[in-house]
Amino acid sequence: MYNLNDFLLINVYINFFSNLVINKKKIFLITKTKKIGVLATQGTIQSDLFEQTSSSLDTTIEIIEQVGEGLVDLIEKGEIESKQMQKLLYKYLNPLIEKNIDALVLGCSHFPYLIPHIKDIIGNKIKIIDSGSAVARQTKKILTRLDILQNNKNNFPHEFYSNKNTKILSELLNNKKVKLIKQNF
Repeated sequence: MYNLNDFLLINVYINFFSNLVINKKKIFLITKTKKIGVLATQGTIQSDLFEQTSSSLDTTIEIIEQVGEGLVDLIEKGEIESKQMQKLLYKYLNPLIEKNIDALVLGCSHFPYLIPHIKDIIGNKIKIIDSGSAVARQTKKILTRLDILQNNKNNFPHEFYSNKNTKILSELLNNKKVKLIKQNF
């Protein structure tokens, strides 16, 4: 039996990949080279669901996968502007550029924080596809369906759960009406 948190996480996870497929279908309209880069975590790229979505695409489109090892750790440590981050981004993006991609799918919820740095490296000729807004829309649908979506009239503090360092999360949120809770998931 799943509790509410499990239900939300499962639905967001499943719908993230569903939206990734939708975004990839949109990429077919965007790509001229028919080469799409995917920057994601090892877990995402090795998942059965990722394999299923990738194999369901038009076979004339080449999906070039790149694991972004170490990027999530640096983001969670608050080291987005570090030299190590720049070094890793160049290491992961240059091979994709050399393979002539013209679209880049961000396959991790952490990676939107890196969009300005990614744009500095890849320029304007490569379209960045970020599934973050699709995940947010799906989360809103689920919360609405469960009748637990808070509206602007509510004056409740927000609670954020993390299994990592809450100090960095606090700095990112920079909001006094926030309750941070460290919990192992």
